[in-house]
Amino acid sequence: MTDHTSPALQTALAYHEAWTGKDFERAMTYIADDIICDAPAGRIEGAAAYRAFMGPFVQMLIGAEMIAAFGDDKTALVMYVTETVPVKHAPGAECVTVTGGKITYSRFLFDRTPFEAARQAVRHVAT
Repeated sequence: MTDHTSPALQTALAYHEAWTGKDFERAMTYIADDIICDAPAGRIEGAAAYRAFMGPFVQMLIGAEMIAAFGDDKTALVMYVTETVPVKHAPGAECVTVTGGKITYSRFLFDRTPFEAARQAVRHVAT
């Protein structure tokens, strides 16, 4: 399933292992200062904005299961399923570009629907 000799895949897997292990500070060491991330909510530019995007998700993460990971010299694709406090089964995928051991671009895909349903359920209970 994986070829661990791929430089991009090595970086993507190290990043994935760090954030799914709830070591977000270590995960951020794999993120370039000028990262660009295209996510369902729109474009995120720069490490500070990326930290603000991913930090809350990592805080509510319970666990993750790897589905598949592939890569070459510059690009890696990691697909997984996460379990979070509000959503028990949330598949996601990241296709990243790696330069000099840092993720410079991420195409981040996940279904926002179950997260929005969980938010609505909390709002409904609160009213």
